[in-house]
Amino acid sequence: MTTYRESGVDIDAGDEFVDRIKPLVRSTFRPEVLADLGGFGGLFGLRADRYKEPVLVSGTDGVGTKLKIAFMMDRHDTVGIDLVAMCVNDIAVSGAEPLFFLDYFATGKLAVPKAQDVVKGIAEGCRQAGCALIGGETAEMPSMYTDGEYDLAGFAVGVVEKSKIVDGKTIKPGDAIIGLASTGLHSNGYSLARRVLFDQAKLTVTSRLPELDRPLGEVLLTPTRIYAKQILSLLQDCRIKGIAHITGGGITENLPRVFPDAVRAKISRKAWPVPPIFDVMSRLGQVDREEMYRVFNMGIGLILVTPSDSVSAVLAAAAALGDRGWQIGEMVSSTGQEPVVEYVE
Repeated sequence: MTTYRESGVDIDAGDEFVDRIKPLVRSTFRPEVLADLGGFGGLFGLRADRYKEPVLVSGTDGVGTKLKIAFMMDRHDTVGIDLVAMCVNDIAVSGAEPLFFLDYFATGKLAVPKAQDVVKGIAEGCRQAGCALIGGETAEMPSMYTDGEYDLAGFAVGVVEKSKIVDGKTIKPGDAIIGLASTGLHSNGYSLARRVLFDQAKLTVTSRLPELDRPLGEVLLTPTRIYAKQILSLLQDCRIKGIAHITGGGITENLPRVFPDAVRAKISRKAWPVPPIFDVMSRLGQVDREEMYRVFNMGIGLILVTPSDSVSAVLAAAAALGDRGWQIGEMVSSTGQEPVVEYVE
């Protein structure tokens, strides 16, 4: 008699996985969560009485080929943090409070301890962001994935008062540009990083380089910084006109998404210390500087645009929240002929 297990799908392993992750999921619950794990849909009671005009903000993303580093190191408890970060940071820049999160985990054959480690990271990311992990999907698909590998995707929903949406429309010449430090590559540019470091330079995840304080794999696997709670706090205490999450495309591509056509950004490359991993990749791969700034965050994970007289207050507030920051540039007038982001030395 042919069974589903013989076809490559183990229902019992799936049941065991759900049982193992229930405590992790429950550790993220907020009072608005109305149902436990295991239903067909996650239930979340929006407290609309807290808002005059509540606006829901949603975002979805994945971890990309950073997962390859996790596979190479056989370490899986941090990529879930990356998954949450990539989604909640995107919605938080609009001023939204992340409410809940759902994940999608797909693999060829479910390895329960490994999958549990992934969800452990997702739960940790949700706690850092203050949102509830209210559901997800675990897909076991034989022959779709290489043995031992998996893919991750996530979906986040937040809420913001309509009158408090941060959209950058009031940004004008003379406003200051503040950068908050990243924790490294975050979750972008890993296809280029792997090509340079592993394919061309023939390094391994255990390689130690004089510029780096840890083995290469540990540096590359450092989780993405989650800025959601900090953004909400800064918006409450400071004057902030626009916020950009610096992901794929770097400052060059992401900052222009938040300011109007009449202005452009002038960025000083000397305003902040670029983490050594970026210099290593540029040197070993002979990647020119403009390409580096178009692909990687170069040490800046989040950008805030604020009135020039608010810089000191914003930097002090960010430091109190655990984020190092610098004034990295200013907004200037645009005729439409110049680069929207200009780098100066």
